[in-house]
Amino acid sequence: MRILYLSCHAVLEMDEVSLLHELGHEIFSPGAYVEPDNPGDASLRPGIPGLIYDPDILAEFHAIHDRFPGEDNKDHLYKEFVDHFDCVIVMHLPRWVELNWHAMSHKRVIWRTIGQSISRTERKLLPYRRDGMQIVRYSPKEKNIPGYIGEDAIIRFYKDPDEYKGWTGENKRVITFAQHMKQRDRACNYSLFERATRPFDRHLFGPGNEGQDWTSGKVSFDQLKEEMRTNRVYFYTGTHPASYTLNFMEAWMTGIPIVAIGPKCGNANYFPGHDLYEIPDLIDNGENGFILDDEWALTKMVDLLLKDDKLAQTISTNGRASAIKYFGKDKIKEQWKAFLGD
Repeated sequence: MRILYLSCHAVLEMDEVSLLHELGHEIFSPGAYVEPDNPGDASLRPGIPGLIYDPDILAEFHAIHDRFPGEDNKDHLYKEFVDHFDCVIVMHLPRWVELNWHAMSHKRVIWRTIGQSISRTERKLLPYRRDGMQIVRYSPKEKNIPGYIGEDAIIRFYKDPDEYKGWTGENKRVITFAQHMKQRDRACNYSLFERATRPFDRHLFGPGNEGQDWTSGKVSFDQLKEEMRTNRVYFYTGTHPASYTLNFMEAWMTGIPIVAIGPKCGNANYFPGHDLYEIPDLIDNGENGFILDDEWALTKMVDLLLKDDKLAQTISTNGRASAIKYFGKDKIKEQWKAFLGD
């Protein structure tokens, strides 16, 4: 199948385009991977080996820029360009559906959710759903969105167990990864993280977190995996309105024991009635991780995992097994294969 993949998130783009390419589909993804071997930020994720675009299609896409300089080419698709493809997958952004429906409604169009949908998003896309747009959800919790417009499949994001593995935990430190966490306190629960981890050796990684002796900015993909392998505890704060995030999947599958905030903090009060936070449904408290709402209890559990090697190893083993069960690459690959067909 020839697929036009419209992406708004470079890491997800790398994962899903790689998977669809492995399934034998002919993919064109004009996002961070508009040059497959030279992605938009190679320090975050690598190129995609073996992915090659038709040079005429690539040139045709770039030519859109000449007509709309300074704008996103993906806002200005036209029927003759879309006719190169059998299917269009739109990652999240409603505007790519709204602006381009006239050009792609005669094709199979799939809206792929990524955990950023709220009731307003559903309302925007209702007319296109009624006109035949298919929907692939990333979490079953999205059924709780007020005004939910349905689904054709639930296919989670995935991670490769052969890549995310090898936890040792010899560095008795608590860590987390997030972007601009302090500036996005309302969405990322920075204040809770800062207070609950204050007694410990700790580190916050991610773009926009520079400026303190216990924080770092952007790190390489290799360092990300190394930090998750060698540190003892991962403190997961969620990011509103997402049901789960990539850093949760990566940490859980690597095997670093997770201490996560509970539903009281995980569901934002500024999205009333949504109930999207899925971590309480994934973590069996005390078996494959810990999930707690009380700040004091979160601190106590981090302390226990830092001190108790046997408990940390048990949580690591069980957490990794659960991560593979929910997010393992082979399972997700089969789901995409069944949904897309040949």
